[in-house]
Amino acid sequence: MSDEIRLRTLKIEQNTLSEYACLCSETKGRAVEEKEDPVRTAFQRDRDRIIHSSSFRRLKHKTQVFLSPEGDHYRTRLTHTLEVSQIARTIARALALNEDLIEAISLGHDLGHTPFGHAGERALDEVFEPGFRHFEQSLRVVDRLEKGGKGLNLTYEVRDGILCHTYGKEADTLEGRLVKIADKIAYINHDIDDAIRAKVISNDDIPVEIRNVLGQTKSNRINTLVTSVINNTVEDVKMDSEIELAFKELTEFMFKNVYTNPVCKGEESKAENLIKELYFYFCSHPEDLPELYKPIALDEGADRAACDYVASMSDVYVLRVYNKLFIPNGWDDSLSL
Repeated sequence: MSDEIRLRTLKIEQNTLSEYACLCSETKGRAVEEKEDPVRTAFQRDRDRIIHSSSFRRLKHKTQVFLSPEGDHYRTRLTHTLEVSQIARTIARALALNEDLIEAISLGHDLGHTPFGHAGERALDEVFEPGFRHFEQSLRVVDRLEKGGKGLNLTYEVRDGILCHTYGKEADTLEGRLVKIADKIAYINHDIDDAIRAKVISNDDIPVEIRNVLGQTKSNRINTLVTSVINNTVEDVKMDSEIELAFKELTEFMFKNVYTNPVCKGEESKAENLIKELYFYFCSHPEDLPELYKPIALDEGADRAACDYVASMSDVYVLRVYNKLFIPNGWDDSLSL
């Protein structure tokens, strides 16, 4: 098949995107060079590889904020990821940035997140000696763990955006830096929505000064923040100073009233202990690791393999493995007299 379709897409990027956009034709490429796809650009292929990965599918059973919520409408790590992608793409389109790059980074940014949300991340960070940070693990997932240990061989720009989406070094591309703020806009606002649904807070609990600036509803707040980013971003991602201050105050409100609230976090100590027990078990019994992780135990140590395996688990799978290893099987009723 001719490369005509892909080349036409690259030409459209060159003619329509902002001077600050990252053109796919200018990518720094992949660690292992590959033949180009006749239809899709390199960033489009990265997006597709992430969507079809096992780690992406597992996000549907990983906690966002509420552990094992009773209800169908609380966010999971997957729905959070989709909301980040939607917000980031909206901003990218308005600024004529590369939507394919934005989407690939957004969909891949949390692939390395642990079960039980940040409780699982804290637990592994305490016991895994090099420390554990989910954004570094997300990069490890796409580089080392996916595709049976071969990795996805993503482009430099997507990998850089995944690694830099939380804190520390800023991403090299404007698209990568945009995902960082889209992530925060998404999680703060959907966590408010979930907290109101769980009756942890009410909308009226949000300080009126913040609501007057950002808006009275989730939709209003997201629109205000997205519009501010669009109107103030040129070479770097910025907001209007008044809106940025209100958003900072809203974030502080959430940490005080939701992220440390016993109703949301009361079960987290149990989750942390469970994660640690599994980690220590597989450190001591690398022979019980799945086949994917056994070569890692040999090459990088049982602790590294145990960390990778436990971090990869969904919430429900953690409980299944824990029960199998530590909870005695029930007795057969037919044996009773």
